[in-house]
Amino acid sequence: MTPSLFLQHVTEHQAVCELVKTLEHDVDQVCSVIVAAVKAGGKIMLCGNGGSASDSQHIAAEFIGRFTKDREPIAALALTTDTSVLTCVGNDYAFDQIFARQVQGLGRPADVLIAISTSGNSANVINAVKQAKKLGMTSIGLLGRDGGALAKECDLSLVIAHQQTARIQEMHILLGHIICHRVETDLGMV
Repeated sequence: MTPSLFLQHVTEHQAVCELVKTLEHDVDQVCSVIVAAVKAGGKIMLCGNGGSASDSQHIAAEFIGRFTKDREPIAALALTTDTSVLTCVGNDYAFDQIFARQVQGLGRPADVLIAISTSGNSANVINAVKQAKKLGMTSIGLLGRDGGALAKECDLSLVIAHQQTARIQEMHILLGHIICHRVETDLGMV
């Protein structure tokens, strides 16, 4: 008898959670970088495509709003939300420049860019990381599979070594929540 679709998804999710446990040291490093950036007056910028665009917005909202309790907002910005900018840059330049152009215009050396990609090979996200590097920003990858080209471009990468996009995205949100909680705790906001 084959397991139900429901149990199949839950079992796969649990297995990928086991992979995430191996990333604790890397998550500690990511949190330290973000805390240092916030203390220096920097902001967190996030980008990604499709579901990763939604994840960018979700994580930015956790930083700006609140995660575990009322606190001061932590400066964060999803580069996926301004349709006028996205369509202007996509039309006047190219789709692979929609995030890089925003990083160029809004980014500062004290800022952090969180680049989210389940494949690690999204050209527009890669270009954003390259632009962040030019500005002296730190880049953090939330990636999947083998990390793709972004794993080599980002200063720090959290790679969910799994092939299925849905499971990777579930872990990206889990990591986003862990990072947000840790950052607000380390900043003394909880």
